[in-house]
Amino acid sequence: MRKLHRIGAAVAALPILIVVVSGLFLQVKKQFAWIQPPTVGSAGGDLALGFAETLAIAKGIPELEITSWDDVDRIDVRPSKGLLKVRSTNRWEVQLDGATGDVLQIAYRRSDFFEELHDGSWFHNNVKLYLFLPAALILFVLWLTGVYLFLLPYSVKRQKAKRLGARD
Repeated sequence: MRKLHRIGAAVAALPILIVVVSGLFLQVKKQFAWIQPPTVGSAGGDLALGFAETLAIAKGIPELEITSWDDVDRIDVRPSKGLLKVRSTNRWEVQLDGATGDVLQIAYRRSDFFEELHDGSWFHNNVKLYLFLPAALILFVLWLTGVYLFLLPYSVKRQKAKRLGARD
């Protein structure tokens, strides 16, 4: 078990390190605007802004580099806040008032990068599937062997105590 534990740890060390470090950034993404821009409050109200108008506004913001729908990664619609977030494929985000179309905030969004790094897809989809997935399985085996190695001395002590008690 110890040999399996050591070999598994050596093989999976780098992918696990990447997962742990990126996971730490993801855990605090809401606390640091550098990672994920905070959601700005709007005046609220109905979402009167249509998708065509949203695209037209996004095209007018140079940081987003949007010329068509192909340049839009996603639109996050928050009806309760009267807000639209348009994320471009270059990781810039604009937050719009859903009723008036006013630009509330333009910011660079790094949380998507950390998510891609976390699951390995930033490197390549094959890296995600053939390196990070096996590393996760190895980490699970490390956990199992680690629990076994942790509990082993207690089991040995208990068996010795039973044997000594049976002799009396």
